[in-house]
Amino acid sequence: MQHIPRKSTTKPFIATLKTTVVTLIFLTSAAWAGTLEELRASGAIGESFTGYTVARDASVQAQVDAINAQRKAIYQKKAAAQGVSIDQVGQVYAKEIFNTVPAGTWIHVNGNWVKK
Repeated sequence: MQHIPRKSTTKPFIATLKTTVVTLIFLTSAAWAGTLEELRASGAIGESFTGYTVARDASVQAQVDAINAQRKAIYQKKAAAQGVSIDQVGQVYAKEIFNTVPAGTWIHVNGNWVKK
């Protein structure tokens, strides 16, 4: 009897899984960005000089935690690559965030909330 090679189903499955994960990450990031803008516009969150968001309304703390977790992961990678502290990276990002957020965004500087 001749052996007929069986087509591997593992490689296509893994490729499909990777594509699905990348798509979900992209869609989640897009949805997260919209939520971030909405939260900023409502005044429920503000930006701090540390490079992280701050809940101005306790009901959005879970969203703030999720946003900050994503930012922290980015800051950690940059800090490791550049040989600096994560705090330094956060402060550099904070300056850029302050420059790019729309007018009316709450910014926490020196212990005070001010609108851009």
